[in-house]
Amino acid sequence: MDPAPEGTDLASARDGDDAAFTRLVQPLRRELHAHCYRMLGSTHDADDALQDALLRAWRGLGRFEGRSSLRTWLYTVATRTCLDVVAAQGKRALPVDLGPSSDRAVLGSAPLTDIAWLGPYPDAGLADSPACPHARYEQREAIELAFVAALQHLSGNQRAALLLFEVLGFTAAEIATMMDTSTTSVNSALARARKVVAERVPARIQQQTLRLIDDARVREIATRYATALERGDADGLVALLTEDVTWSMPPLPHWYHGIEAVTDFAIQVPMTRCPSWRHLVTSANGQPAVAFYIGDNGTHVAWSITVLTLRGEHIAEITSFLGADHFVPFELPLSLP
Repeated sequence: MDPAPEGTDLASARDGDDAAFTRLVQPLRRELHAHCYRMLGSTHDADDALQDALLRAWRGLGRFEGRSSLRTWLYTVATRTCLDVVAAQGKRALPVDLGPSSDRAVLGSAPLTDIAWLGPYPDAGLADSPACPHARYEQREAIELAFVAALQHLSGNQRAALLLFEVLGFTAAEIATMMDTSTTSVNSALARARKVVAERVPARIQQQTLRLIDDARVREIATRYATALERGDADGLVALLTEDVTWSMPPLPHWYHGIEAVTDFAIQVPMTRCPSWRHLVTSANGQPAVAFYIGDNGTHVAWSITVLTLRGEHIAEITSFLGADHFVPFELPLSLP
């Protein structure tokens, strides 16, 4: 942002001009929203947290003395807002966090509504590059499902320290000021966070895998997966999967591991019990995804955002986030004719 207009807008915003404040924060909204999602694991929580953070920033703008950049100050407000949410809510989970996998399809499984579930993230407009030259992670890499799921196993302070340092490129000293703690505490939180993430995130991230595959081929894999389910083509589905594939469907607690268990579930449930499917290929969390719609001789209604994790040109993980509420952030229709 050009410092001259920013300075003019900052002065106007301090005098109560909300349009000037909007101009100040608009260039940063997308990255701030992604930061809130990484902290909280939910697009809807990120919406609320960012709205709350910007309201806090608007009300506290008179206390911004310009000792740091406006971007740093806004990240401070957003991070502290998210830490309040983490303290009140705790971590978000995936079915794999709750217990062992099921060997056979579980029919009639009921959703668990008392669990705070991890949710998918619409990645349209998010840059591929790092947020700054000092960041370790690319912006899309840092919203991959495995990474965001690993963050849920960290305390709020550890989560914040890792994201501010490794994803956003702030120094330990800057983070200490932002979090009102010591540099020693920040470095300790970073060490613990790095250890947990290293244990839970695969060595080859999705962005590395996807760069080795043509975009058209990635779309073809997603389309073939969706078409196999729609046609009840078990052989076509199996041809796309790794031997150790997993399939989970939050908010359903049961999940499946291995090609036999996953195939049994696919045949017993989506291929047999669901009358008619339609789909739209999309992307989520920097990964290929499919929006599924279910119907019966008429309108098909939103059913799931299914995120695919690839290993080479095969599907290693299927995560189907059930619920029409996931479609709105993706700007996808809630029904198809």
